[in-house]
Amino acid sequence: MAAQLDAQVTVIEDSGLGGACVLTDCVPSKTLIATSSMMAALENTRDLGIRFEGSRPGVSQARADAPQVNARIRDLARAQSADVAARLAAEGVNVIAGRGRLVRPGVVAVRDQEIEADTVLIATGAEPRMLEDGVPDGERLLTSRQIYDLDELPRELIVVGSGVTGAEFASAFTALGSQVTLVSSREHVLPNEDEDAAMVVEEVFRRRGMTVLGRSRATSARRTANGVEVGLADGRSLRGSHCLLTVGMRPLTRDIGLDQVKVETDARGFVTVDRVSRTSAPGVYAAGDCTGILMLASVAAMQGRIAMWHALGEAVQPLRLGHVAATIFTDPEIATVGVSQADVDSGAVGARVVKLPLATNARAKMDGFNDGFVKLFARRNSGIVLGGVIVAPHASELILGVSLAVEQQLTVDQIAHTFAVYPSLTGSVTEAARQLMQPAE
Repeated sequence: MAAQLDAQVTVIEDSGLGGACVLTDCVPSKTLIATSSMMAALENTRDLGIRFEGSRPGVSQARADAPQVNARIRDLARAQSADVAARLAAEGVNVIAGRGRLVRPGVVAVRDQEIEADTVLIATGAEPRMLEDGVPDGERLLTSRQIYDLDELPRELIVVGSGVTGAEFASAFTALGSQVTLVSSREHVLPNEDEDAAMVVEEVFRRRGMTVLGRSRATSARRTANGVEVGLADGRSLRGSHCLLTVGMRPLTRDIGLDQVKVETDARGFVTVDRVSRTSAPGVYAAGDCTGILMLASVAAMQGRIAMWHALGEAVQPLRLGHVAATIFTDPEIATVGVSQADVDSGAVGARVVKLPLATNARAKMDGFNDGFVKLFARRNSGIVLGGVIVAPHASELILGVSLAVEQQLTVDQIAHTFAVYPSLTGSVTEAARQLMQPAE
């Protein structure tokens, strides 16, 4: 973005272009999920009337080839990183391999040189947080960035943490054939998400054979002779072949010279920024996971664009977190945008709500699934769409229409008068809008 605005740009990166999103987090995890989704789809063929000759009914003979799956994941990550490198080269961006450090205002040191800059953007990201008594070894005790190095599918996988990352991996490995135990310190999985959506996903997890342990805080994770043992706060212990630790992230902001230029951080080490990505130091901006603001690739990219627009004197609109669309890539997916059910229930937002189960949707019936729903929130008097939740296969794609409505302040009347294909899942969005056209009781 900065190069397109004729700025002279230098990128300093020590782990590979594209960063963790491309190399170890988003791209690899969603590639794994693509494979697991295909496995889940194969398991559902029996309900659609498909039989496989030469075997018993169903596709119990299908299996995931862990080395091949992981090789594909690594290959795609490298290819995506190469695409980033090609784009930067085409824009004339100077790339230096190494770890940068702020040494004084407007100066960044890397390797054996110092680079002067009018504007510095900090985008150092974050890394998986650990249990105090549970250090990953990359073989049996794993972080989400080490799971792709295995040469076999985990036979009995214990996933510690039921937030977005834990739920996604638990869903994926269940579909791939692992016996998964998901350890949640809260009553339900995905405790920070729409409760209706979380309950649907948890029910699907249990139905597919996953063990979900609520109100079970893990305190330790140790390797045993033949696997792992996870200790719980109530004295119980769990045994499995592998343990995946997904207990949050911590910012990579240590020892990069923030104190040298007086960049403020919060108590957890995240860089403090305003809505145009400025830090407390003049000329220094920050974007992405190192700021702790909605750890999503889309938000990081927008923070970076806003920073460059602002620094280079372009017209800029401050970051609007209320308009961010997000997806949890479980099966089914959960996609959200705008206000939440919790906002409405607490009285913080006055809105009417409609929730339509997918079990009534003709396309869902044809495709053989009925878990999920479409939920819309609209302002009471004007009918302006304030947000929505979609729980469905490919909800990440379906949420765009609701996101557009929130961004452009469309009304339920406008959505209701928009044609949707029949049969389609998007038809539930327009139907929800039609129901919201009715006056509140």
